[in-house]
Amino acid sequence: MENIVKGTANAPHRSLYHALGLTAEEMDRPMIGIVSSYNEIVPGHMNLDKIVDAVKAGVAMAGGTPIVFPAIAVCDGIAMGHEGMKYSLVTRELIADSTEAMVKAHGFDALVMVPNCDKNVPGLLMAAARLNIPTVFVSGGPMLAGRVGGKKTSLSSMFEAVGQYNAGKIDDDKLCEFECKTCPTCGSCSGMYTANSMNCLTEALGMGLRGNGTIPAVYSSRIELAKHAGMAVMHALKNNIRPLDIMTEKAFMNALTVDMALGCSTNSMLHLPAIARECGIDINLDIANEISAKTPNLCHLAPAGPTYMEDLDEAGGVYAVMNELSKKGLLHTDCINVLGKTLGESIKDCKNRDASVIRPIDEPYSATGGIAVLKGNLAPEGSVVKRSAVSEKMLVHKGPARVFDCEEDAQAAIDAGKIKAGDVVVIRYEGPKGGPGMREMLSPTSAIMGMGLGESVALITDGRFSGATRGACVGHITPEAASGGIIGIIEDGDEISINIPENKIELLVDDKVIAERMKNFTPKTKELTGYLKRYAKLVSGGAYGAVLD
Repeated sequence: MENIVKGTANAPHRSLYHALGLTAEEMDRPMIGIVSSYNEIVPGHMNLDKIVDAVKAGVAMAGGTPIVFPAIAVCDGIAMGHEGMKYSLVTRELIADSTEAMVKAHGFDALVMVPNCDKNVPGLLMAAARLNIPTVFVSGGPMLAGRVGGKKTSLSSMFEAVGQYNAGKIDDDKLCEFECKTCPTCGSCSGMYTANSMNCLTEALGMGLRGNGTIPAVYSSRIELAKHAGMAVMHALKNNIRPLDIMTEKAFMNALTVDMALGCSTNSMLHLPAIARECGIDINLDIANEISAKTPNLCHLAPAGPTYMEDLDEAGGVYAVMNELSKKGLLHTDCINVLGKTLGESIKDCKNRDASVIRPIDEPYSATGGIAVLKGNLAPEGSVVKRSAVSEKMLVHKGPARVFDCEEDAQAAIDAGKIKAGDVVVIRYEGPKGGPGMREMLSPTSAIMGMGLGESVALITDGRFSGATRGACVGHITPEAASGGIIGIIEDGDEISINIPENKIELLVDDKVIAERMKNFTPKTKELTGYLKRYAKLVSGGAYGAVLD
């Protein structure tokens, strides 16, 4: 900040700092930008004002001057199932761009990022890589699980309850009970959904302190963590520890490995490549499959199983998972974190305190990771499925296509009972370009599960899925329909084969018929305005992270 606050020529700048109420002593200290994603519409963000206050205290205790500025955030749950979901993924780039602009304009010495939900975590990680000044992340923490009928629940349970209600399996009173008890506290939703996945992977990358992904939002230890984050950024500044020193190629391999062990959201396959790209590192889907092939899946958190983020925290958190992985030499333990410590020294004493939540490395749920990348004539450039959340009965499936050109049409057919056991629901024109914005399909997937079709119906899309989705749901099909992909020429009744163990997805139609259809295929277009119009022109395919080129 010396080029802004020191010397006679910068007296006008200092006058503006005085207008903010800053003293000469505060101007003489390092200026630390605190990027706050606080707002009053996202449940995961309603406590971020308290997190920010704690970060400010930590920065001040360590000798810095904290300055807060905002970042936007969308609640995917509230945006789900309508046009609003088109404006979720697209905010990732807005967050990265606007944060870059604020930091460059005001010359901060270092940053503490305070995100919590789906797109602002990766968006701020992208900005951190771009700016490459000392940066520490501290999230708002996960929500506690709800309880209905004596059982823990989460947002995925709520969406599936709607499907149960529509199928006549529960009544109005039970639906109301779910509605009132599923989300009992502030915080990011309580399962291993996208927000919690990315906060956990921030620990694995080394950009967040231990507990960043798992300490519940309502625990006082979350406030302590925020104070330590404020102190940690001053340590990073003093020792010139920068994001690109931390987010190396090896660090991303560690993050992918932890991703597979935890069974994270498929959205991580959009965000990790996008963050890596900002670091000058190429992560493709083939790398993901290579890592998945050798990484055991150790956790089945909701929606894959009956455990929740609070349980993972009590079991030892992400560091305990990494300690298990290190027993088989699956991590690069020489990578450093924001404190300048190596991964090896950071995790060496982090024990697994509950083998029912974190399986021991020799007793995994499966020998391969929680995410699988499928390829074939239907997705020559790739597609993604959360393998750990798929029933054994649906790992291999073959059935007739039921084709829909938007989420709403598919939802209406599911609600009307028109989808039958054995079907493969195809939802297209929902990709990054075709949506645009690559909407999540939690409503239709939850309806399928709630109606009891989860072990007999598959769903594929060029859109994407919420981390709360479970079942044989294959997303990110690339090329998408709007880009001339084969998903655009599927017809009702065409047979589709999904083989997750073999990483294959195929349209079982004669090659000559496919060639003829493709010759006569003109992708549908939409009239667009505003940001979505610009976004659709610039965005890459889902298999490449849906980044702007």
